[in-house]
Amino acid sequence: MSWDFERSPKIAFVGTGAQGASIGADFALAGLDVTFIEQWPEHVDAMNERGITVHLPMRSINANVRAKHLCQVAELRERFDIIFLVVKAYDTRWTCQLVEPVLASDGLVVGVQNGMTQHAIASVVGVERTVGAVFDMASNMFVPGVTNRQNDHDTSWFALGALDPANRARVERIAELLRLSGRVEVSDDIGSAKWMKLVVNAAQLVPSAILNLPFAEAIKMPGMATVMRTAGYEAMRAAQADGASIVPILGMAPTTTNDPERYVDEIFDEVLKTFMMPDTLTTVLQDWRKRRRAEVLDINGYVVETLKRAEQAAPINERIVEIARSIERGSLAAQASNSSLFAS
Repeated sequence: MSWDFERSPKIAFVGTGAQGASIGADFALAGLDVTFIEQWPEHVDAMNERGITVHLPMRSINANVRAKHLCQVAELRERFDIIFLVVKAYDTRWTCQLVEPVLASDGLVVGVQNGMTQHAIASVVGVERTVGAVFDMASNMFVPGVTNRQNDHDTSWFALGALDPANRARVERIAELLRLSGRVEVSDDIGSAKWMKLVVNAAQLVPSAILNLPFAEAIKMPGMATVMRTAGYEAMRAAQADGASIVPILGMAPTTTNDPERYVDEIFDEVLKTFMMPDTLTTVLQDWRKRRRAEVLDINGYVVETLKRAEQAAPINERIVEIARSIERGSLAAQASNSSLFAS
């Protein structure tokens, strides 16, 4: 490949909201050659004027960064060795089409995203230039140029995996870079790892947002712990129907159980214990409060469609999607009383 670690590879973060900006700030402070590419105009302007500020639990950092508007991608003449894609799952394909002309011929796109986006990335840039990723880190952003990261490096977790096995050594080097921002593992089965994360996301992200509550509060509402865990059980059935294996994620020890539902409970509890603060709003609820569409179809909807192809039902995930879509259409408000809508 053209880049090596005798020099700093040219890196772009595409999507520099709460998550992308905080990771990119760590890279910038380490002196790496980083460009931020972002679709929120006021955020781009703020970063160019004042840098990116990241508030962590016990400290704050500020990094001077080079930020570009999406409309400026066509003006770029450099090609990037590594592009970290940190956009919403539903924006994956068109974003890859936008940045593919500035990706080096042997460069890699790393999809640090929810959902099974590695397939959409590969459909645009090719399997040989695609790296799948899984992560768990709680952040939020409501002010341009400022992100609030609730997990410092010790409780931020990533896993990376090449779609093309020939790229494993290159992914190991990218993992070295990403360790500037958290714990990182390299997986030989990133598809299964992404499914395991989707399992826990199906149980937590949308159901808690439907109640307009932080996850730690939503789970205490009558019946919601059962709803959430059942959504996770259905998602695990979808994962297995899709050929995924039960693999450890989040830095957990290899599972000793052959019971898929018990493993769902284990990863569900690990996220609640390590990655969610009492006031953590899931990314879905943040999107709704910003009047944005959320990744409902890429998470719970993906479970429903996968099981449908396997001629199986996913009644709880179907109900979650139905309610969530009503909220996005404006015919229903996200509110705590929505817990009653799951009553059988």
